[in-house]
Amino acid sequence: MALREVRAALFRLPLAAALGTILALRPKRRGTPKRTTPVIQTQIILAVVGAVIMLVVGTSLARAFGIVGVASLIRYRSKIDDPKDAVVMLCALAVGLASGVGLYLIAGIATAFLLALLWVIESFEPRALKIFDLKISAENEAESLRPRIEQVLRRFRLPFEGRSLNTSELSYEVQMPFDASTDPVTHGIVALSPKTDMGVEWTDKKPKTK
Repeated sequence: MALREVRAALFRLPLAAALGTILALRPKRRGTPKRTTPVIQTQIILAVVGAVIMLVVGTSLARAFGIVGVASLIRYRSKIDDPKDAVVMLCALAVGLASGVGLYLIAGIATAFLLALLWVIESFEPRALKIFDLKISAENEAESLRPRIEQVLRRFRLPFEGRSLNTSELSYEVQMPFDASTDPVTHGIVALSPKTDMGVEWTDKKPKTK
């Protein structure tokens, strides 16, 4: 019996992932909204979660009613920014149900498969960036320093856009990876003119909330 369940899981989980991927990556019709990466990933994972739940339920009506009862108790009180986090909660519920009814091999295989699937699809995510307003003050030298300052930003591979320029101050909007520090960039800018009384100010731009 256990061997048959393992074979079923090893076939059905990859099949669910493949079919979910086909649906999530379906050709986009002209005029339809742009699909975001988290939503595509969520749709793929949901297909696998559905397969795990059905493996748990099998032909047991009691398990089916139990799953409905447990799912109805779930309430998301806090805001979830990434849809995948909500789906991982369902994954935890599914493997917990499998463990609770004694389907230990199914629970283990499902956990390993979902971990591998999350690792693969999250590896395609674009690198998360934070946005800063960068203000550089240099009395009467800001304009002449501008090409060299922008060269420093390019050296650190930071996307930027100029906001304002006058003889004493430059302003940019700069994108930077979440795990990066502004200090090396600041030191690189100040080193361009050590004798100048230069000020470098980074202001973290918070995302707009609706």
